[in-house]
Amino acid sequence: MRRELITPRSHWQSQAESYGFNFHTLYGEPYWDESRYYAFTLEQIERDLEDPTTELNQMCLEVVDKVVDSEELMTKFAIPREHWEMVARSWRLKDPALYARLDLAYDGNGPAKLLENNADTPTSLYESAFFQWLWLEDRLKDGTLAAGSDQFNSIQDKLITRFAELKRSWPPVPLHFACCQDTDEDRGTVQYLQDCAEEAGLKAYFTYIEEIGLTPHGGFIDGQDRPIHAAFKLYPWEFMLREEFGQYLDKSQTRWLEPGWKSVLSNKALLPMLWKLFPNHPNLLPAYFADEVHLAGKSKLVEKPIYSREGANVRILEGGQTVADSDGPYGEEGVIYQAFQPLPRFDKDYALIGSWLVGDQAAGISVREDSSLITQDLSRFIPHIILP
Repeated sequence: MRRELITPRSHWQSQAESYGFNFHTLYGEPYWDESRYYAFTLEQIERDLEDPTTELNQMCLEVVDKVVDSEELMTKFAIPREHWEMVARSWRLKDPALYARLDLAYDGNGPAKLLENNADTPTSLYESAFFQWLWLEDRLKDGTLAAGSDQFNSIQDKLITRFAELKRSWPPVPLHFACCQDTDEDRGTVQYLQDCAEEAGLKAYFTYIEEIGLTPHGGFIDGQDRPIHAAFKLYPWEFMLREEFGQYLDKSQTRWLEPGWKSVLSNKALLPMLWKLFPNHPNLLPAYFADEVHLAGKSKLVEKPIYSREGANVRILEGGQTVADSDGPYGEEGVIYQAFQPLPRFDKDYALIGSWLVGDQAAGISVREDSSLITQDLSRFIPHIILP
């Protein structure tokens, strides 16, 4: 694994905008950054990233199986009691999932370490699946990359295949796609997923979350009063379970992507549970619930809210003192502690691997860079290759 500096393509911004990648620059700072790329060997991809991603996913599913059958664990995971049965039932009925992203610390040597599972509303999908592949094709054509260079990226193909599977197994009704208003990134991601679904032959509608309403019988309808029988929502379960409309989630009988059981997987309480079930696994870091943190001894720790997104409200602790932290609105439901694992550093930047799953299949990676130890929503996206 190495980082190579290159000259960006002269037309990349116009290309991005022509394909709807309107969030390539955020708040005046580059989000997509092709002044560099990361290069991996095929062995690093297959042995250190692809295979562990598949194994870690299966381990995470074992945690779900334990949690949904335990009142004690559902409490530790801060899932509202009134929704326990709905969450458990979605697991028992094997409600299908679409995708997830595992965040991994990996420097090219030794096993990758799981930092967290973004299993409900993972970001950076469009740029991972589509735009970095366009970059690869262009750089092969202009000779910047050696012939035979490849990319670990079958995300789009697997998404289309997954939607085709859902078309066969779900009721034959339109699939709604929803996200919040006033966010270019979320709208772009949802539009991309809707395009993949339509490519697979699904009829699809879009609605903003804010437009969703109720019928007199407690069913959900979109902004044009069409019933929502099945929906992909780029909106977190921890919000849905606590908001006013949450009381209608069960009686509405709407089927959701991601399903209700993803409220267990997208929860940082997953990390100490993994460590309990698979202690000393080479791809795991020691992790503890707040009432067990004494077991960590004097090790350097990362404090993470049970519910947190984009690196918000994370603290890195050494000897009980904060050495790095991030702002945000999370932490009310409690925190967990995970052993600190340094990200690989290239000059002044730290690199984080995002390893994508579609269904239960490892599908590709993304790389994010930040000058901070804590990767956040504005951290830069860097393309990658597999060396020929």
